[in-house]
Amino acid sequence: MSARLPENFAVSFAAETSLSAVDQEILAEKATSLGNAGRKVETCMEKLRSHQGDSETRMALVKSAADAVYAYFVQRELCGFRRHDDIIRDYGIPREVLVRLGAR
Repeated sequence: MSARLPENFAVSFAAETSLSAVDQEILAEKATSLGNAGRKVETCMEKLRSHQGDSETRMALVKSAADAVYAYFVQRELCGFRRHDDIIRDYGIPREVLVRLGAR
């Protein structure tokens, strides 16, 4: 004698599988956008560290870096990461950038 699953169980299993696939896709998108934001912070920090020109250009680089760091922090928070101390240390984000992250 063969056993057959109740139909309502089969429907809920299919719904869970579809939801799981959607959840996986959402997580992949979050990871990709977090990685992109991190690379942008790296690029801005490199430009800021290597800058040897006038103060006007430096201020533009600081503003650009602050925008990139702000976007990265927001993206991290959307992914559930609340603490940024390690990121500040790892990327070497200077204080002049951090003070520009206030209310927008």
